[in-house]
Amino acid sequence: MDELLGGHLRALREAAATGRPPGRAELDDCRAAGALAAERGLSVRGLVEAALAGAEAVTPVPFPALRRTVSALMEGYENAQRSALRREEAARREFVDDLLQGRADRLAERAEHFGLRLAETYVVAVARPRVPGVIEGDPGRTGDPTGTTPSGTTTTARATAATTDAGVTEATARRIEEALITRFGSHNVLVAVRDGMLVCVAPGGLTVAIGEFTHHVRQAFAPGWRVGLGRPHRGPGGVVTSYREGAGAIGLGDRLGLRAPVLKAADLLVFPVLLRDRAAIEDLVTTVLSPLLEARGGPGPLLDTLEAVFASQGNQTAAARRLGVSTRAVTYRLERIRRLTGFSPDDSTQRFTLETAVLGARLLDWPAHPPG
Repeated sequence: MDELLGGHLRALREAAATGRPPGRAELDDCRAAGALAAERGLSVRGLVEAALAGAEAVTPVPFPALRRTVSALMEGYENAQRSALRREEAARREFVDDLLQGRADRLAERAEHFGLRLAETYVVAVARPRVPGVIEGDPGRTGDPTGTTPSGTTTTARATAATTDAGVTEATARRIEEALITRFGSHNVLVAVRDGMLVCVAPGGLTVAIGEFTHHVRQAFAPGWRVGLGRPHRGPGGVVTSYREGAGAIGLGDRLGLRAPVLKAADLLVFPVLLRDRAAIEDLVTTVLSPLLEARGGPGPLLDTLEAVFASQGNQTAAARRLGVSTRAVTYRLERIRRLTGFSPDDSTQRFTLETAVLGARLLDWPAHPPG
């Protein structure tokens, strides 16, 4: 403690003897002592109490000088705390980048520092703010829907992220992470900003943490946000896979015009299967749906009708409400579709073929981008 308070006491004795306030050099010594106290883990209360106790030995106590030296001690202490916090945040950001990209340099050792046990099963939720030009319930129409980046996320998801870089701030991430840590503990959650989106890593068995994360996203983001939820996977590679699944679910939701704000990759597994054989899905869309190009007004209203009927489990009245038209109009359109394509949603086998073709059309952005 003498090492920490020596400059403080010398400044007080000098002030008591000469009547002059502490100069810049003396105050800098006090700031350095405060920073050293923070680095050694001494509490700010303990530091101030020691400084006041030492001042009792100085007669008379120069109170203006005491106020300045104690203020300098606390300033140095607080600056050291802020610097340590910035270093910790930088290390956390670097760790999250390495974790989500699968870079394995001392990953397990660094994960232990942040409370993660990477041998366990983890799930990743990805939250994206509202994107200008992409309205909830409407399909995104950007770029090649089947393209992927080297990191494995779809091009639509990456384009979306680029649009929202200013939408998720470190302050928002910190606020949500602090709320989750308060409830679940620092060893159970990790929240960070990645590619313009908010990422939450949590143990696979702690599903309530993902629900809480979504609750805070709903409060922090404007309407139009989406959360993509990857599947639980084990190990560092599993975290990468779950992250890519969550980001991919958001991209699929935009392209398919899905209305749900929370999308689970487990519920969308059929779409990557379709996209793995692009030639087959292009052939299906062309064979089944190209006759709709002959319809007056184009294929758009008929495709919308099929989507509404499928989303309503075949209930034409509910589909009409979704579309804002009469039930008679829906019935007429379905008959028109049957005559043009030869497929009817009333037949179970044909319904499956039609629904798959319609989903494929959304994935391929047909007919705006016909197979070529």
